Amino acid sequence: MTPNALYTDLSAYYDLLCADIDYRAQSDCIRRLNQLFGNGGKTHLDLGCGTGPHVRHFLDFGYQSHGLDLNQAMLDLAQIRCPEAEFSLQNMSSFTADGPVDLITCFLYSIHYNAGISKLEECLQSVYKALQTGGVFCFNVVDRTKIDNKLFTQHSTQKGDELFTFKSTWAYSGQGEKKALKLRIERTSAGQTDCWNDEHAMVALSFTELTQLLTPYFDVHIFEHDYNRITPRNSDTGNAIFTCVKI
Repeated sequence: MTPNALYTDLSAYYDLLCADIDYRAQSDCIRRLNQLFGNGGKTHLDLGCGTGPHVRHFLDFGYQSHGLDLNQAMLDLAQIRCPEAEFSLQNMSSFTADGPVDLITCFLYSIHYNAGISKLEECLQSVYKALQTGGVFCFNVVDRTKIDNKLFTQHSTQKGDELFTFKSTWAYSGQGEKKALKLRIERTSAGQTDCWNDEHAMVALSFTELTQLLTPYFDVHIFEHDYNRITPRNSDTGNAIFTCVKI
């Protein structure tokens, strides 16, 4: 199977790939941040929504929640999971919303899918246009100056008689605005193991650079990457949750 074929068919693996993620805790944390910093409204748009697990939780929280993604197969699964929501096939770098919303989210480091600084700037402009005054944009992000190429995440999960193992890692040269997300999938069944490797180009920037891009549009608040409690960032870790209020 070629890398392109794997990416096209990633919808079939996506929920397994993310089986260890606590979507409810992530969604609830951002809901609380929106209560603290937002305008009190409950219209929500999720960028890079995938198969819609975060949208599902926001719907259950009482939001009018919608999503967008570049992968139609993902959106088809999201529509099944969230029949009351609307989903659109769009690029987050240059999207439009039907009307202004109160909260825009981008989970799972998906903000990095913008292909370079210029595309990220376009994304931020699109977010600004789509938000109500006092609306909130929340996303998690990694600082390029803190990337350790030796670190990786890995988990395994069983589906029927098949065992899946997923591994992901950042790959960054140490300079420039491009990095990569490397994925490896192993599927073992009846003693036979098949492996696929995939790689996606992503934007790399520091928190300082990102804050400079955001400040013309937003009041910026940076929090520890901890979805179980809301704590202003005061550590030297490379991960953070950005909460940005439209000026």
